[in-house]
Amino acid sequence: MTVVALLDWRSSKHYDPTGDKPCVICTKPTPLRSDTGKPVHKVCAEEWIDAHTPKEDKK
Repeated sequence: MTVVALLDWRSSKHYDPTGDKPCVICTKPTPLRSDTGKPVHKVCAEEWIDAHTPKEDKK
């Protein structure tokens, strides 16, 4: 079974009305912000989490 990170960004704190900035992952413009305030697309953040989460060893 594959687990995929799904972030809940419904809160208005994830939207910056002051304008787009380059996504820290793909560099395309986005008005979205991470929990720490960095500009990042939600899908880019989810893919980054999936790629950087330690996987369980299969024995």
